[in-house]
Amino acid sequence: MRRVEQVMGFPVSLRIDDASVPESAADAVFAWLHQVDARFSPFKPDSEVSRLDRGELSDPSEDLTEILDLCEHYRTATGGAFDVRLPGRGLDPCAVVKGWSVQRAAELLRAAGAKRFCLNAGGDVVTAGGPWRVGVRHPEHADQLCTVLHLTDGAVATSARYERGDHIIDGRTGRPATGLLSLTVVAPTLTEADSVATAAFAMGTEGVHWAAGLEGCEVFAVDAGRQVLRTPGFPTARTGATVA
Repeated sequence: MRRVEQVMGFPVSLRIDDASVPESAADAVFAWLHQVDARFSPFKPDSEVSRLDRGELSDPSEDLTEILDLCEHYRTATGGAFDVRLPGRGLDPCAVVKGWSVQRAAELLRAAGAKRFCLNAGGDVVTAGGPWRVGVRHPEHADQLCTVLHLTDGAVATSARYERGDHIIDGRTGRPATGLLSLTVVAPTLTEADSVATAAFAMGTEGVHWAAGLEGCEVFAVDAGRQVLRTPGFPTARTGATVA
């Protein structure tokens, strides 16, 4: 089963290699992601996030409370480099919402009996079953890969400057984080991989070492001087299906 839909402003592709998994499992995945977009997008004026930011909501839902707790965890862990409440800007928890919601979607698939699948949300990927080959885009050449990794059951996320420019802000300085060109994190869940990738990118080169020190995380980064930094356990590809 294969399906692609546009959600949260980027393509989400799903591949399930278990013939016994019903089409309704894919329906549930995309229904959930569209629901998340409606509830937690800071760009939708009637979303829960927007209403909370305007002071119209005093009792956030359990899901939003979990998201905000994760945001606070990474703000504290990075000394304020990662911050979803930057001065002069509205509340924007997107860096956590994306990975958190796609990981939840993967859990829906597992609950439906899927044993081998790949869920790719704008380049951030959750896999099960494997082996899968996941390509990481070169930070300066859109038609090239800078590395290909081997993934079985786990997740990978990349933060970079090539899609949206200098959009990640170092909350400690209020200025764009420019110390890295791209940073990729492999972790057991996409909740962690995506949040850590963004948080570490906001820290600059010191973020590479911070992320590498987290249990279960492996890191591949290219700094502003084009130097490649990688942890010894980063899962270099061998065999398996390739995921763009």
